[in-house]
Amino acid sequence: MDARGGHGWLRRAPVAIAAAALLTGFSVAAPAEPKVVDDWYVALAAADRAGLERLLSEDARIRLTDLGVEQTKAEFVASLENWEQAAEGTTIRHRIESDSGQQATVLACYDFPENDVLLRETFRIEGGLIRESSQAFVSDNCDAY
Repeated sequence: MDARGGHGWLRRAPVAIAAAALLTGFSVAAPAEPKVVDDWYVALAAADRAGLERLLSEDARIRLTDLGVEQTKAEFVASLENWEQAAEGTTIRHRIESDSGQQATVLACYDFPENDVLLRETFRIEGGLIRESSQAFVSDNCDAY
C-alpha cells in the first residue's frame, strides 16, 4: 500500500501495460473503418463509378460466391453499367455483424423496386481501401434483417 492507502502499482498499471505493448510490438487491431463500408453502400446504391473506384485498392478482388464470379477492380467497374440499370430505385440497408480489424462482415438488404434480397458480405480492408469483397446469398427477402 502506498502513503494514500492505495496500491500504487494499480494506478501505474495502464502505463506499464502500454509501455510493455510498445516494447514487445504488441498491437491491438483497430476496427475496420466503418466509414469505408458505409461509403461502399452509398456509392453502390448510386452506381457511383468514381466513388467505388476510390474505395477499391488497385489489386482488389470482388467475389459473388453464389454466382461463381470473381472480378478484378477493372472488371467490377466495367460491370457497373449493368448494375446501374438494375439498381435504379434500389436502397441498400446494411449493418456490420462483426469487425475484427482488417475484416468486416456485413448483413445487407438490397431493397429493389420489385423485390428484396438479403446478402452477407465480407470486406477485407487494408490501408483504408477495400482489398477484397465477398458476397453470399442469405435469403430472397429481408425478413431476417
